[in-house]
Amino acid sequence: MINGVLPDPRRHAYRPDLAHDSLREHVRAERYLKGERKQVTAAALPVRREPRPDALLETEALLGETAIVLDESEGWAWLQLERDRYVGYAPASGLSFALAAPTHRIAALRTYVFAAPDGKSPPLALLSMNAGIDVIGTDGKYLVLRDGGFVFAGHAAPVGEPTPDYVRTAEQFLGAPYLWGGRTSVGLDCSGLVQLALEAAGIACPRDADMQEKECGRPVEQGALEMRRGDLVFWEGHVGIMTSPSDLLHANAYHMAVEREPLDLATARIKQAIGSDMTCVRRIETRER
Repeated sequence: MINGVLPDPRRHAYRPDLAHDSLREHVRAERYLKGERKQVTAAALPVRREPRPDALLETEALLGETAIVLDESEGWAWLQLERDRYVGYAPASGLSFALAAPTHRIAALRTYVFAAPDGKSPPLALLSMNAGIDVIGTDGKYLVLRDGGFVFAGHAAPVGEPTPDYVRTAEQFLGAPYLWGGRTSVGLDCSGLVQLALEAAGIACPRDADMQEKECGRPVEQGALEMRRGDLVFWEGHVGIMTSPSDLLHANAYHMAVEREPLDLATARIKQAIGSDMTCVRRIETRER
């Protein structure tokens, strides 16, 4: 235990039979392992609460991300993602021991990997924003990938070159369907939207709304609160991004999509649904919002 409290199992890998070696002094387990580092080879790898295809989707790991795998059984890997330290079960088929640091990230909402440097060629995969790719060269308007395939160069950016305006990035997802645990333009949840937008801006962000409420930016005193574009607004289990002093952008189960609406309207509806008011506003200090 840490200060008499068990570590958060979402970000600390432990279960009765096995735990990560770093937790020897904090949790009891039959075995402790350092695990093996692997890389995500799937366009989007589902990470579930239990090793079953119908188990709750906790999050998704995107192409190029790495994870520490502690156990594999019956096609499932129990792992901890290195990007945000989230723990869960993922299909082992979407992971590889072959490691290659991505040179570029997908900067567009989504893009195809083509079989040839030609938009008319058959697509091999559909990648979403922030997926990592390993580029070995160019062919006309396309980037050549080490593992095969071609990506339109205008849809990617070198790793280390952020897109600072995270509000504009989040707005690109307007209309994307709501999916609990999702982190792609094909489907995402409220905290997934915030995480993707901030990561594109080069700002580290935890996965879940309660983590973001504690760790993202700085709290704003609500007594004399004047909303700003880019403020993160929190309720119990929910988060959205202000796109102006009066409008909120959020992935939500009411619209089952990413929607922009007046904050007052969203606040009244959310209070009616969950019985509580806004809990916190946090401000991300950047040069561009």
